Amino acid sequence: MDHHIEKLSDKYSAEKAQFQRALSEFALTLERHITLNGNWTIKGFIDVFKNIYTISSDTKVVSKILELHLFPHFLDFARQAGYSLELATFQNWYPDLTFVYKENSEIKFAVDLKTTYVDEKRIGFCNGFTLGSHGKYFINRESSKNIQYPYNRYSGHFCLGIIYSRAILTAEFETHKYSVEELPEIPSVINGFTFFATEKWKIASDKGGSGNTANIGSIKRVSDIMTGNGVFAKAGEEIFDDYWANFGKIQIETKDGKRKSMTSFDEYIAYRGLSTDIKNTNAPASEV
Repeated sequence: MDHHIEKLSDKYSAEKAQFQRALSEFALTLERHITLNGNWTIKGFIDVFKNIYTISSDTKVVSKILELHLFPHFLDFARQAGYSLELATFQNWYPDLTFVYKENSEIKFAVDLKTTYVDEKRIGFCNGFTLGSHGKYFINRESSKNIQYPYNRYSGHFCLGIIYSRAILTAEFETHKYSVEELPEIPSVINGFTFFATEKWKIASDKGGSGNTANIGSIKRVSDIMTGNGVFAKAGEEIFDDYWANFGKIQIETKDGKRKSMTSFDEYIAYRGLSTDIKNTNAPASEV
């Protein structure tokens, strides 16, 4: 952890707080733009013959269409807040959206769009998000690899998240072709939206986000996501940064004398010799 270089998030803390307030308020307005009676207004895609083909509830499909559906509203938000908006140059780059303050281009905010669905088997939980890589650009904050601007050029890193419910639909629905006249009859594949905006470290877990990729995982209890009550909520962003920059890299000794990679916040606290007071005991036990 480098204590010698002033972080832009500290230098522009007032602008960061103002941006977060505006982004959070904006997130709460989005439902009315994309839903009708609680259901998604996107029903499918249309061809030149006016045939409508339904979309599946596949998370990647839903996520991309939601992004396209919301983009005009992000443009409006940027203009009203005094920012210009840049999309990631390439599909796999971080972040999805870069907001650059028009009065001072040194002030930039990273915003990733994150979508997930509620967990039907665990009331009050969702499937979780991936919160970006903890690889090269996260470790080397001057790196330009797979990132719009080097990580430390951003004054804050945010998630605008959408949690939704998946409709229970038959396989026949996903292959059915509708006419334009039948539009009111087409069911929505998702509904029951919850929108939020927060700094990504506040909803981070201490576990990886997906498979073998170097992604940061999120907590999964919806109430904790909405209040920013993640694993690092008490420890702070600097500890979050150090933990994930060293995740799987620091070698620790187990009780039986063997060596293993550090993969939990408890292991990190012990390795660094930190007080257990920084542990968020209010986070779900399964996620700490």
